[in-house]
Amino acid sequence: MNFQHFMSKTIFAAASCVLLLSPGQTSAANHVMKFDGEHGQGVHVQLLGRYFSGAGISEGGTEIVAYDSISKHAFSVNGSAKAVEIIDLNVLKDSQEIPRLKQINLKDLGVAASDVTSVAIHPKGKYIAVSAPAANKVDPGFVVFLSTEGDYLSHVTVGALPDMLTFTPDGSFVLVANEGEPSNDYQINPEGSVSMIDVSNGVEGITNDVVTTIQFEENVIEQGVRKVSETSTYAQDLEPEYIVVDEESKYAFVALQENNAMAKLDLQAKRFVLVKSLGYKDFSIGKNKLDASNEDNEINITNWPVLSMYQPDGMASYKVNGQTYILSANEGDAQDYDGFSEEERVADLKEFYELNADLYEGYNQEQLNQLIENGLFTEEQVGRLNTTISAPKNDSGKYEAIYGYGSRSFSIWNANSLDLTYDSGSDFEEITKQVYGEDNFNSNNDENNFDSRSDDKGPEPETVTIGHVQGKNYAFIGLERVGGIMVYDIDNPEKPEFNRYFSSRIFNGEEKVTVANGDTAPEGLTFIPADESPTGQNILLAAHEVSGTIAAYQIGIEVTEEESENPNEPVDEEQPETEVPDENQQPTPDENPLEQSDGEKIDNNDHQEQEATEDKEEVRQNDQVLSEQQKVTKAIDETEKSESENGYFLPNTATNNFTILLLGIVSVIVGIGLVVKKRFMVKE
Repeated sequence: MNFQHFMSKTIFAAASCVLLLSPGQTSAANHVMKFDGEHGQGVHVQLLGRYFSGAGISEGGTEIVAYDSISKHAFSVNGSAKAVEIIDLNVLKDSQEIPRLKQINLKDLGVAASDVTSVAIHPKGKYIAVSAPAANKVDPGFVVFLSTEGDYLSHVTVGALPDMLTFTPDGSFVLVANEGEPSNDYQINPEGSVSMIDVSNGVEGITNDVVTTIQFEENVIEQGVRKVSETSTYAQDLEPEYIVVDEESKYAFVALQENNAMAKLDLQAKRFVLVKSLGYKDFSIGKNKLDASNEDNEINITNWPVLSMYQPDGMASYKVNGQTYILSANEGDAQDYDGFSEEERVADLKEFYELNADLYEGYNQEQLNQLIENGLFTEEQVGRLNTTISAPKNDSGKYEAIYGYGSRSFSIWNANSLDLTYDSGSDFEEITKQVYGEDNFNSNNDENNFDSRSDDKGPEPETVTIGHVQGKNYAFIGLERVGGIMVYDIDNPEKPEFNRYFSSRIFNGEEKVTVANGDTAPEGLTFIPADESPTGQNILLAAHEVSGTIAAYQIGIEVTEEESENPNEPVDEEQPETEVPDENQQPTPDENPLEQSDGEKIDNNDHQEQEATEDKEEVRQNDQVLSEQQKVTKAIDETEKSESENGYFLPNTATNNFTILLLGIVSVIVGIGLVVKKRFMVKE
């Protein structure tokens, strides 16, 4: 028997043993619902472990998480405790319970903060930065710098309500999105801004001298940018929500969520060069559909005469063929305070509508009029949909379109022009419809119910990040309400493809969400590439605000050059391919006849037939061994999908443990048996 073939069988058998004995495969922590696209099985997803903050349901125990590739620790924002927590991901190699190493309360550092909103780590892992609003949110807030061990280094003052921060890729600046929300009585409305903190010379002992806070100037604000309150200036009304930076640290892109706009910031000039409206998503055409009512007792995803604002929350950026693109999770949001609220139901404004077909691509005026006659404004159609009073009106003071919050999708934007490159349409609602049906479609994040969010913002895409997995770029989008994470192949920014939806939330029939419901309401996602992770594999950290948990998922199976026969090609870990070794090729006709052990010559043709038969048997045996390992690597997926046609399941730890144990034993026996059989055949 060829030694290489012997080793290949041994490796496959050993791999089966590893999978069999891996604690992550056999624990309830590994249970995760998965739903794949039409092209078959999606990228590998495995729930490795979980961090429990100890906060109560909906108390914000985990929101944003950053990762240190040096110590393999993560830093989690705990809004409930007004603290930053250091957790140890090193345990993911052999444990599923992620421990907390330290909790740093800002009050203990002398910072009078009302909250902790974001955390980021320096690109070289030197220290972390934490954003914290003041005790009175309309006052200037703070950015606190801590060592990666949690020791205080310094803090500076920034704009009102710092809601998010990030480092530039070159590590020279910290950029802070100062949202500048108004007071609840709407009597004070601070200006929204972005603070640039110069950290090029370190942060120990720094003062406010290194802080430049940049306001919005009217001359860079394009016509059509939404102003929510007419009593406010643009500088007061614009509310920065999120920031991403291009790879060259030249430009930053700022989401202005409530304003349905995006700003472009020149980091060298330290000024905004453009504020542009993102426009409206026309739900009257094509794949732009939505379920607009929570009172129709059914799932009704269809076209409606609704123009909805994109209003992104989380964003990410990447580059394709030299062009930078911005990804946005289009959650939607409104200004809703005691002193002023823009929110209304469509039915409550029905006397103020004069729908104009010129604003829609999908209807002519006769069709719009007919829709109204057929009950368009009833609660069973679009009457329950939340809308805004801060919308364009005609000369008669009437709204010519129905306007909504959020586009229930993720989008890709050209960073040069801020024009729309791609939008996922109604994918999120169509996919979750197939997954949850009339049990938990458009459920809320603190209740296990049906259709309760259709009138508001649907699944609410909250956060997005990008990961490079097995040679491809993937977008991961967290859905705040129904929960779970959408995965898209974004190698082609103009034609992304849905790959997989997965969720570790458990719908158990109880009305209220409790700790028994697993991970609920993803708020922040952090992707850890394989070469920086504690396990040597890609990890996605998903911080869940309602459940107060962080789920750590393995994404894909990366293979090193030593492990891969063809290191230049990505490996499909769930559908491995078999390659026939070169030595199995048939001899050419001019080769000398071979002699058997007794010296008897055999004809070339006879030899070729015999060797061809042996080759086929060898390939069949290799396929058989691969097939057994494939069964092991897919055991969890198959068990999960067997619970229901659409892939949704409730955990059954005993069944999965038995299945994996049985398949592992079979894999080992088959591998050993094939080796023994081949040896016996050779001896004969």
